[in-house]
Amino acid sequence: MTRTSEFSPPSQDLPAQAMVLAAGLGTRLRPLIPHLPKCMVPLGDKPLLEYIIVWLRKFGVTDIVINLHQLPGVVRGYFGDGTRWGARIRYSLEETILGTAGGVKKVAGTFRGPFFVWYGDNLSTCRLDHLWRCHRVHRGTATLALYYRRDPTHSGIAALDRQCRITRFMEKPHRDQIFSRWVSAGIFVLERSALDAVPAGAAVDFGRHVFPNLLAQGAALHGYRMGRDEKLVWIDRPEDLRRAEARWRHIAVSFEKL
Repeated sequence: MTRTSEFSPPSQDLPAQAMVLAAGLGTRLRPLIPHLPKCMVPLGDKPLLEYIIVWLRKFGVTDIVINLHQLPGVVRGYFGDGTRWGARIRYSLEETILGTAGGVKKVAGTFRGPFFVWYGDNLSTCRLDHLWRCHRVHRGTATLALYYRRDPTHSGIAALDRQCRITRFMEKPHRDQIFSRWVSAGIFVLERSALDAVPAGAAVDFGRHVFPNLLAQGAALHGYRMGRDEKLVWIDRPEDLRRAEARWRHIAVSFEKL
């Protein structure tokens, strides 16, 4: 069971920096959006990426880096330098896709301290202040937002101990490998040290490589279990987009409440 998360004004000590991962090809969505990168899929009257930026801004994030690959001019042309959203937006162009962790490693020098990472194909109302509080209390290397999913075979799953420390992590398990239904929401807080072992210029993934390797080294990774009021919708396939469109009115309420 997930717990209920009450809405309250976020505190002011959250990290002001974030990286949004938006370099994915979006192959499965390509027939629906042939002239758009995946992160710009329309939802309601805005592209998905705009909702992510608006949500980050609600929690005081003002310095955002976005990595790009497919049709980068579409994103740059829409968001520019971020002034319209009260943020500074910078872009990292990847001629060759570097994976989730490799993309962050490329711009690691940009970040001055702990920072948020958000996968750009996820629509969510994750309470970043609660995620940050969990990270700050446990003083770990990374803290992952976790979402309860009945079928976790398409996600990275995490097992937690009583102190919310992640004891095991596996990306996209087969059904006979499932040991948890708490999955990575594609939203987390990272210390810069989490990137130390990521080779520069290499294609490296957080779920397949970085998190399992950090656990093997004894690093402290923690999980924040998202509450019932915190929504999450993956938009990977056409059916995911239809589901997001059907649920949008309910999710929009959360955007307005905070």
